[in-house]
Amino acid sequence: MAKSAMDTSPLINSKPYAGMIESFPSGQVSYLSPVPLPTDRPAQDYGNAVGGVNQTYMDLGVGTPAVFGWQVVLGGPFSFFIFCAFLLPLIGGMLGLALGESLSDEIWMFRNVMPLSIETGAWASGFNLVIGLIITFNNLAKYETLIPARFNRQRREVCFVPAGQTEPIFVPWESLSAWVIQSQTVSQYGANLHYAMGIGFYHPPHDQQYTLEFQCGGFELAICNWEAIRAYMEYEVHTLKEIQDPLDLQGPDDPPHEGVHTFYNARERMRRRREAGEVGWSYPFWWYLYHVMTLWTLPNHLTEWEIRRIKSIGRAAVPDTMQAWSEPLPESEWAKPSEKLLRMSKTLRELRQKEPHISLIQHYVEVQIVETGFKS
Repeated sequence: MAKSAMDTSPLINSKPYAGMIESFPSGQVSYLSPVPLPTDRPAQDYGNAVGGVNQTYMDLGVGTPAVFGWQVVLGGPFSFFIFCAFLLPLIGGMLGLALGESLSDEIWMFRNVMPLSIETGAWASGFNLVIGLIITFNNLAKYETLIPARFNRQRREVCFVPAGQTEPIFVPWESLSAWVIQSQTVSQYGANLHYAMGIGFYHPPHDQQYTLEFQCGGFELAICNWEAIRAYMEYEVHTLKEIQDPLDLQGPDDPPHEGVHTFYNARERMRRRREAGEVGWSYPFWWYLYHVMTLWTLPNHLTEWEIRRIKSIGRAAVPDTMQAWSEPLPESEWAKPSEKLLRMSKTLRELRQKEPHISLIQHYVEVQIVETGFKS
């Protein structure tokens, strides 16, 4: 689900370019577009932001819920409770024994600390659970009003309907800005890194910029999310399964979303890999431990409930203008990539082949230098 622009959203009217980096006090913004160059990363929608794909357009911003979201909402607080209530006192007791304390003293300490640690863990976990549920149900309510950004690869345009407006805005695909935000927050528990993938554009008639941003698990994962969009627009991927099912956990007769079926398919896959010797003996242990700590199949059942709920409340109606723009075109009328994009993409691929150890962003900068020289 798309979220509103963060305070760190870049100022797109500054005319960014692929490879440009902007710094701010707690992090930086790395641009991947305008001029959507290939990334040579897997085209994977890890955040389940893509809601639908056909041969004409892709919807972004109202994807189907993912099991991982419920695993975080439920499993995170549960794991934190187990750690605070039991593991932390146990670790303290073992450390005391290592420092020469007697076993009886440590048992006494463990018994007296346990009630406090259980209470502390319960309150902290309960608070995190409530916050997670509020965010989840708030996102669920947005399905009824939020109109997705739509990427039409036949026209090579992107359509946005900003929140609170009814008229769509059409943006040329190659002028769309895309970026990855890296930011850092510091608390008493240490430093935490946060990542988000964003897209947006500056609209001169409104003198305003419009953005969509999605939280991501890491810098590379954010690039993969962008690559899923870019690869679709350049006819390199064609189906939702290609970008949302990298482990092939959905069988031919399974529904096209995550649920209980993906849990049992994942378990069967894990067993096959162990029998074939692809993974070691410890892999099944960690697989089972992870799913026990994330409450087994409960997140999968809740994901299916959430999908049914979305179907029952319905999606926001697409404006007539946007619907007409979404109709397929005869192949003879399909828009073509610009000469600039083709030229810069060719230069990038040559650089990546010659210098694979150089970072992608640095190669983007080199491509810009070559292009500037070419133009001069």
